[in-house]
Amino acid sequence: MQRSFLPPLVLGLMLAGCAHDAPLPLPAQPSLVASPDRLAQAPATQGPLGVEQVVALALANNPDLKAARLRDAVARGQTKQAGILPNPQLTGAFLPLLSGVGTVPAWNVGLAQNLRAIITYRAHLRGARDAQQQVAADIVWQEWQTAGLARQLATDIIMGEQSRPATAETVTLLADRNARLEQAMTRGNATLAMLAPDRAALQAARAALEGLDQRQLALRQQLNALLGLRPDAALPLVAQPDLPPFDPAATRAGLATLPDRRPDLIALRFGYAAAEEGVREAIQAQFPDLVLGGGVASDNSKVINGGPNAALGLPVFDRNQGQIAIARATRAQLRAEYDARLSAVSGEAEGLLAQYAQIATQLDRVRREIPAARDAARRAETALHAGTIDERAFADLVANRLAKEQELMSLQTAALDRQIALQTLTGEGLPTVKTGGAQ
Repeated sequence: MQRSFLPPLVLGLMLAGCAHDAPLPLPAQPSLVASPDRLAQAPATQGPLGVEQVVALALANNPDLKAARLRDAVARGQTKQAGILPNPQLTGAFLPLLSGVGTVPAWNVGLAQNLRAIITYRAHLRGARDAQQQVAADIVWQEWQTAGLARQLATDIIMGEQSRPATAETVTLLADRNARLEQAMTRGNATLAMLAPDRAALQAARAALEGLDQRQLALRQQLNALLGLRPDAALPLVAQPDLPPFDPAATRAGLATLPDRRPDLIALRFGYAAAEEGVREAIQAQFPDLVLGGGVASDNSKVINGGPNAALGLPVFDRNQGQIAIARATRAQLRAEYDARLSAVSGEAEGLLAQYAQIATQLDRVRREIPAARDAARRAETALHAGTIDERAFADLVANRLAKEQELMSLQTAALDRQIALQTLTGEGLPTVKTGGAQ
């Protein structure tokens, strides 16, 4: 009676140790958030957000980053699987007596293990660990790109808000001047030829203002999408961009160590290391299948035999030459990709530094010209009230001042764009890659 309960008990214990699946249904609705204060790691106090606060929110809430970080769990699972040896094989047979001189059923039991997996075990495990580190570095690189995009969008929005008053003032000035010329033409004191340039200038200014508003709306929607917010969610920003300190000379000096800090280059190095292990594993896998084991068998006359047994694959056709060729080609491809990326990174950094220096020179020139343009506009207003200049001259001098203000704002935005690109390229103020051992 007790023996009859043993097989069900063993079967129950085996099933209890197995993994079980739980349903994971797909979301029925988008998970966009309606308000910034409902985001993860949102500031405790409400108010305009700085650029670096926006970066922190992007790193914590970006939907693509959330999905990418789950790749690390997949890589860890693959590393765990690579560290597990294949199970031995248990074979058995029960052969009832159907006819002949035998007296009892025959049976046999055997246990065997393939040794080739043991030979390639270490190279396979090291390759899986390198692949896991590659995934981790790729995730950090995606974080760099997300943070850089968040900085770029937030800064462009802030600078756009700063430039809007000057553009709107230009439209107001040209609209007033156009209205006066319309009245003068009605009274016969102006001609259509005199009015045409002003109409064209007004139309261009209005188009510029409308284009700026459209761009601001598109930038805000892009930033909301980056943070996981709904497109119509209000995201207040500070009046001045608060970027990390930037020193072009220090950035240039740090280019020599950039390959040790750039996550994409680090990821390629781990990928190359995994490919190296892949080549070793493929070469070791030339060793033919060798299955060692033992077994016990009984024939129909109760004669019992037992002993070791072995099975050896003969490498007549398949000597793993195809896998070796694939592994070597993969390693060569990754080496070429690393060389190309390293050259591109260096060239991109040098190019951005040259662009920043050029824009800085142009900014210095405009900053020197701005005071004279402002002073001329101020004097023109006084002269207009005194009746010493006409309205057209006044409008031209004020428009020149507004054009200089817009040029200054455009150059400042361009300089900040290059600064952000360089800081993203060099990782200033961004997460670093942890290159510890795989777990």
